[in-house]
Amino acid sequence: MLSNNKGLFVPAMMLALAGGGAIAAQPQSSGAPTSMASDTPVPLGAPYAVGGVSYTPADPVSYDEVGYAGESTDGSQSGATANGEAFMPAAITAAHKTLPLPSYVEVTALDSGRTILVRLNDRGPMRGDQLIALSPGAASQLGVSGQAMVPVRVRRVNPPEQERAALRGQGRAAERLETPAALLRVLRNKLPAVSHAAATPARAAAATKAKPAPAATRPVAAPRPGADFDQAPPPPRIATQQAKPAPKPVQATAPAAPTRTGGYIVQVGAFSSQARAETVAKSIGARADAGAGLWRVRLGPYPTQQAAQAAVRSAAAKGFENARIMANDAR
Repeated sequence: MLSNNKGLFVPAMMLALAGGGAIAAQPQSSGAPTSMASDTPVPLGAPYAVGGVSYTPADPVSYDEVGYAGESTDGSQSGATANGEAFMPAAITAAHKTLPLPSYVEVTALDSGRTILVRLNDRGPMRGDQLIALSPGAASQLGVSGQAMVPVRVRRVNPPEQERAALRGQGRAAERLETPAALLRVLRNKLPAVSHAAATPARAAAATKAKPAPAATRPVAAPRPGADFDQAPPPPRIATQQAKPAPKPVQATAPAAPTRTGGYIVQVGAFSSQARAETVAKSIGARADAGAGLWRVRLGPYPTQQAAQAAVRSAAAKGFENARIMANDAR
C-alpha cells in the first residue's frame, strides 16, 4: 500500500509543479490602464512642460485656491489618466496641474455654494484660465454640467477611508454643507480676472455687437470677475439733454422686481449666469431677480412664514434642498 501511494504522489507533484511553472511564465500586461490605482504610495512625478509652459508637481500641506473649472471628456493619455488609470466619465474625478495623483479635494461652486469631494487622478487643464478640469460625473454632482467656465474653490482635504473607497469604486461621497452666502461673496471677490469671451464666446460676441459705445460723460462700472452681464443696451441719449442723467439700462429678459414689501420670500439659489438662473426659475415656477452682479432665483412673496415654509418644502421636493426664507425687503 505504501509503495502504491508513493507511486501516485510523485506524478501528482510533477503535475502541480508543471502547472505552477506555466502560471509564472505568463507575461504580465504592461501599460494597460487600471481601474483605480492605490492611494499609497503617492509619486509626485517629474516636472513636465506643455505648450512651452513648465509645471512642477508638489505636495503642499495645505492647498486652498479659487479659480475656474472646466469639464474633461477624456483622459490626458488618450482614454487613460496621468496616474495610469482608465478614464471613467461617471467617476467623481478631476485633473489638476501640480497636486499629487491621487489626492482629494473639496470643490465648491461659487454660484450655488454646493460642495463635493473629488479624487484627482489626471494632469490638466493645460490652459491658464482654468484651475481644475472635472469629469462629467463630478460636474453633474456639482450641478455645473455643460458649463465651460465655472467659478470654484478647490481645497485639498484628507477624507476618511470610507469616502476614499467610495470614490475609488466609482461611487460618490456625501455632499458637504452648503457654503454660507457671506463666505461665497468673499471668495468670488478673490477670483482672477477672466475674459468674458472665454467663458461664453457666442453670447459675448453678440453682446459686443449689440451694445453701443458708452457715452464719454457716463462712467462705466468695472465688471465683476466670473459674473455674466447680458444686459440690454441703454436707450439713446438726446443731444439736448446731456445734463440730465440717463435712465438705467433695463434687463431684457429678467422679470421686474416685486413692488410689494413686507412678508417673506424664498431664495432657491444665486447664479452668475442669467440663462442658468432663468432655466432654474422656469422649472419651479419662480422668478430670476438681478442685483449686485448675480441672478437670484426666488419664490413669493408670502404673507406669513408658514406659507414660506411650505414653498421651501415644495422646492425641496423638486430637488432644490437648500432654499432659505428671507424678509421680502432683503437684498
